[in-house]
Amino acid sequence: MAHSLPHSHAATFFSPLLTRKSHKPRRACLTITANAPLPGRKLRAAVIGGGPAGSSAAEALAAGGVETFLFERSPSTAKPCGGAIPLCMLEEFSIPLHLIDRHVTRMKIISPSNLTVDFGAKTLKPDEYIPMLRREVLDSFLRSRAQSRGAHLLHALVTAVDLPYSSSPTAPYIVHHTIDNSKRTLAVDVIVGADGAHSRVAKSIKAGGYTCAIAFQERIKLPDDKMEYYKDLAEMYVGNDVSPDFYAWVFPKCDHVAVGTGTVRAKRDIKLYQRGIRERVRQKIKGGRVMKVEAHPIPEHPRGVRVSGRVALVGDAAGYVTKCSGEGIYFAAKSGRICGEAIVKASEGGDKMISESDLKREYLRKWDDEYLMTYRFLDLLQRVFYGSNVGREALVELCGDEYVQRMTFDSYLYKKLAEGNRFQDVKMVMKTIGSFMRCNIVGREMEAFKFKV
Repeated sequence: MAHSLPHSHAATFFSPLLTRKSHKPRRACLTITANAPLPGRKLRAAVIGGGPAGSSAAEALAAGGVETFLFERSPSTAKPCGGAIPLCMLEEFSIPLHLIDRHVTRMKIISPSNLTVDFGAKTLKPDEYIPMLRREVLDSFLRSRAQSRGAHLLHALVTAVDLPYSSSPTAPYIVHHTIDNSKRTLAVDVIVGADGAHSRVAKSIKAGGYTCAIAFQERIKLPDDKMEYYKDLAEMYVGNDVSPDFYAWVFPKCDHVAVGTGTVRAKRDIKLYQRGIRERVRQKIKGGRVMKVEAHPIPEHPRGVRVSGRVALVGDAAGYVTKCSGEGIYFAAKSGRICGEAIVKASEGGDKMISESDLKREYLRKWDDEYLMTYRFLDLLQRVFYGSNVGREALVELCGDEYVQRMTFDSYLYKKLAEGNRFQDVKMVMKTIGSFMRCNIVGREMEAFKFKV
């Protein structure tokens, strides 16, 4: 969560249905533009926000020949985040293994009626695991790597962005910022907004608002024996007591656990739901000490406007957090890299000016072709399975199916469409229907029990 809600995969179990999506051939696009050359200088880019999205964009830009300025207001802090990343991200983004706090090989999913399903114990392969890390560690590494590729890192707070003063295709954007309480400005050709859910860059281009969830998390230092229990285990809890529309979690870190929850519909009651998850795990965290309390808004869907002029939004600023799982780290880094590479390509290595059409063609179209249907599908699943305790009971029951688990891990760990078995897919649909029927009975019995009490 954190930059999101915790970035877990557990609730994306229905991903096999995504394998039935047919990909239309991409339209051939001419990349030849009439963009003006920049004699005597390189294209100048400002990347605002130094999380995974901004750092990945800055690295791609600087490595590709663009003069790059990476703005980060608070390098020492990090937003609340479960910290799970897909296994493929380690290789794809060259993440050193020493950054990983825990290798999670077991997950428990606990329903409102306390039905518990072990997710992954039998289905993960010997060399598979879910890497768990701390955002402050990952973010610092990615920023440092962007610097090593040539990006200029500024520890600065961006206060405003002035749009070009004329219709000239080369008129600059002005970035107003403060460094050590000193007001400064920087003129740039292109801006990448990676500054989170409440993005100033998004406001400057009138990108419009969107629905946000809130993530609340406590980092709790546990006694050694209780920390041993969580050494390779992550837990996910669902139910009206912990969230009316999402899930709560216990994720292991290097020397503590992250215990948190999130919600869209009842943000004012987030502390009530946090008390709910603490009560659910009371015995497991008994004797623990709260080290840190964190809260942060999380976007619930992609923005309607993500490119305007020579400004592009990535990561949370663009709304790239998935429903169901709340996963955002990988998609943030991926969107930043795609956007950075798009600018490098359109500017021919920083030698030419770029335009809005370049960003839409090289960045937005590529991103939407690859991921937009996934976001829409997971939005549907969240509404189906997180809307009531009946749906949550069905969710947990289905997660006990080894086929569902294997398809989920294939899709989550490697970020590619899993090759499903049509016969098994039909069986899964029938199990879904049966689960809803049985769980409706369970739900009525639970309500009757509460009424008697």
